[in-house]
Amino acid sequence: MPLELVPVRCLTDNYAWLVHGNGQTALIDAPEAEPILHELRARGWSLSQIALTHHHDDHIQAVPELVAATGAVVIGNADDATRLPALDQAVRPGEKFDLCGETAEVIDVPGHTIGHVAFHLPGSAMVFTADSLMALGCGRLFEGDADTMWASLSRLNALPAETLVCSGHDYCRGNGAFALSVDPDNAALQQRLTETTTGARPCAPSTLAEERATNPFLRVRELAASLGLAGAPDAKVFAELRAMKDRF
Repeated sequence: MPLELVPVRCLTDNYAWLVHGNGQTALIDAPEAEPILHELRARGWSLSQIALTHHHDDHIQAVPELVAATGAVVIGNADDATRLPALDQAVRPGEKFDLCGETAEVIDVPGHTIGHVAFHLPGSAMVFTADSLMALGCGRLFEGDADTMWASLSRLNALPAETLVCSGHDYCRGNGAFALSVDPDNAALQQRLTETTTGARPCAPSTLAEERATNPFLRVRELAASLGLAGAPDAKVFAELRAMKDRF
């Protein structure tokens, strides 16, 4: 059976993600302790693992309080361990580990930060992408360049279409406005924005198929000509889109 997935809204616009199954509960990223502890108490779940995608404070700052309250094991990228809370289990891109009794794959997704990783659960068709591939967008390039981020997005885009993309923030309003500005005739995008802005559906999760249809950063080939970049390499079109979004 696929693991149960529960989004937890934290801080202003963060998502943390609880997954539960096989008598275990794991958390992906730890922005704020109380909403997460509240959800655990409400469901009668005991937190056993905390998996961290990258070192930014709004993804790790609640780790000490959560570990003190639950005794959960902390998992993160060995190659970025000096910028993460103390790790009980250090993993590297390309490796696999057990998350709630299911195999999790560590995917290297630098760009937003150099040490950013995503966690893919193929058995449950979920990928936790935090600030790499985001709902209707992608993260800012704080520590990497456009070529690096494009390679990361391409790795994620190679996953099966039905994979649920669990990103780190609800940026749908801003991301959606930019997407519409560069892809105004996209009916799938228009429908998705109507649903998210009216509250008919949450910003995340979405399927990878939905992101391919509506996220401009996965639609570089469809948008290249309108940007005056017909025939340009995909990474160059991505770089232009990312620069446009930064100015938007």
